[in-house]
Amino acid sequence: MDYINAFWVGGLICALVQILMEKTKLMPGRIMVLLVCTGAVLGAVQVYEPFMKYAGAGASVPLLGFGNVLWKGMQKAIDSDGFIGIFMGGFTASAVGICAALVFGYLASLVFNPKMKK
Repeated sequence: MDYINAFWVGGLICALVQILMEKTKLMPGRIMVLLVCTGAVLGAVQVYEPFMKYAGAGASVPLLGFGNVLWKGMQKAIDSDGFIGIFMGGFTASAVGICAALVFGYLASLVFNPKMKK
């Protein structure tokens, strides 16, 4: 049942984002920022945690999950370090994921041929 919930919730998120891309004139970068901010806001109002427990990877893998990770890191850093935690909490919580994305992106660029011609 976990796989089914992850599949339909993740698919619903992707479908809603696709509709947003098709029906509005928002650029993809702005939609990505909107998703991350939405995940952070849902985490702040404590709605995202039960949603993630229900949907599993269907909720934690999309950009909404990244916004929630940033919020949780910032909240933890604020509790331990005070005001400065606003600036450093998101970095420490998401450092592993960002580093992995950079490393695997670089490795993929070495393996695959570019489609653009110079």
